[in-house]
Amino acid sequence: MSINMQTIKVGNFNIDVMHKEIKNVHLSVYPPTGRVTISAPSHMNTELLRIYAISRIGWIKQQQKKLLSQAREPVKEFVNRETHYFKGKRYLLKLEDNQPTNTVELKHNKLIVKTKLQSNEEKTAKLIDKFYRIELHKTIPNLITKWTAILNVTISAYGIKKMRTKWGTCNTLAKRIWVNVELAKKPIHCLEYIIVHELVHLLERKHNDKFVAHLNRHLPNWRSIKQVLNELPVGVL
Repeated sequence: MSINMQTIKVGNFNIDVMHKEIKNVHLSVYPPTGRVTISAPSHMNTELLRIYAISRIGWIKQQQKKLLSQAREPVKEFVNRETHYFKGKRYLLKLEDNQPTNTVELKHNKLIVKTKLQSNEEKTAKLIDKFYRIELHKTIPNLITKWTAILNVTISAYGIKKMRTKWGTCNTLAKRIWVNVELAKKPIHCLEYIIVHELVHLLERKHNDKFVAHLNRHLPNWRSIKQVLNELPVGVL
């Protein structure tokens, strides 16, 4: 897919524009700084994009305000007694070098990372990320089994990856969902809400009244869970 990049200025906003071989316009506001981008069809000219951006200024400001006010975890240095989270609980990192194997384990309020040789930031980060993925793989299948039965839908596969702006996504054509690895840090009910949210997209692709009605019916407290999730500190990706 060929991509043509440019930047346009609308009011006080510098907006990165990417022309792609797509059908619709997509506007995004990215954490942590609120950077604004537009993905647009190749044939769409700059003036039309400027008019579109002006029409969405209120939404852009709202999203930037939300992002800038949201608590964020400090950039991790992966040193002893640093705070890390798992399933909504706070743990203090403990590094143990010269161990028989590379492992990560929880003990009381400690997240213990054991390494064969001397630990370093990159190695520790990779081991913790692997730990999060393994733990998510233990939890997600049961939640998918539960909710595909309730919603009467099927999926072909699920995956885990780092995402900058979304907790999850759903490819409705491939019937595949993706979950943000950051959810390993959040309470289980937050992970469950995201899985339900993505599975509901198999019933209704858009976030319209029909979509909301499905959530209201099957997960009546979804709004409060969403609020909890959005108020939790966000990891820096």
